Amino acid sequence: MRIDAHHPDRSVAHRISVVVLTHNRAQEVMRTLSRLLALPEQPQVIVADNASSDDTVGLIKAILPDVRIVQCPSNLGAAGRNQAVACVSTDYVAFCDDDMWWEAGSLAQAVRVLDASPGAAVLSARVLVGESLELDETCVRMRNSPLESRDLPGPPLTGYIAGACVFRTDVFRAVGGYEPRLFLGGEEELVALDLLASGHAIVYMDSLVVHHHPSRARDSRLRRRLLARNAAWISWLRLPLQDACSATGRAFALLWREGTFARDAFMMMGALPWALARRRVVPPSVRAMRRHVDAAEQRQKKVARRAAN
Repeated sequence: MRIDAHHPDRSVAHRISVVVLTHNRAQEVMRTLSRLLALPEQPQVIVADNASSDDTVGLIKAILPDVRIVQCPSNLGAAGRNQAVACVSTDYVAFCDDDMWWEAGSLAQAVRVLDASPGAAVLSARVLVGESLELDETCVRMRNSPLESRDLPGPPLTGYIAGACVFRTDVFRAVGGYEPRLFLGGEEELVALDLLASGHAIVYMDSLVVHHHPSRARDSRLRRRLLARNAAWISWLRLPLQDACSATGRAFALLWREGTFARDAFMMMGALPWALARRRVVPPSVRAMRRHVDAAEQRQKKVARRAAN
């Protein structure tokens, strides 16, 4: 099923679009868009601009007029992607962030895989980081997924990488896209849980490649706090009470270490009524899949520690 990356079937241009999420990273997104527009597949490229206050929108309009821009009314975080997908008219939609881009041939490969594999709803790509092309550690775990393939085109997963995946467009819309309240940080976990609960499969595809050159415009401390908060909220939304309490405890511990407990813990717990009103625990089969994956990852960590010693 591999194809020539430089001469793929251009008919896929009408089958797949690419949505790029950005906020105040004009130079990064211009680099990404230039690479996407140079792809031999020639997909439609849609930018979800999260109310950038720099020259992002003006630059794109002036230099890359073929790119469609969806201007969000405010910074919606991951939910900005929902606004862009509302404009997608193709069967499939690929996602990347403003510091990531798809390798030539990968989108055509994704179309072929999804056409041939009706059981797969989402394909999570291999992510190569920086000039050294180092494999993202998340992809290492995905590649080693212990779940049975069930005639799927790659290892089944319980999650995916939001900025390096391809969805069936109708599935993305049916699941509701990203929850605005989560903003950014692990936002794909809630979508993944709902996909699995609906019987859809998420698959890792080593043959699909996304390049990631992490932007320097990052706040790592804020991201850690958002990840912990969102993990707690998602647990209250979809997981058993024991899991929700554990995730909340871990979030409290991190906020205490970060020195933001008084402010952030109050805000986090203030959303509990919202989460409980929308609580829908996923089926036992989905929870069993997650436990199986978690146990395998713990075993791999133990092996790695022994090897290091």
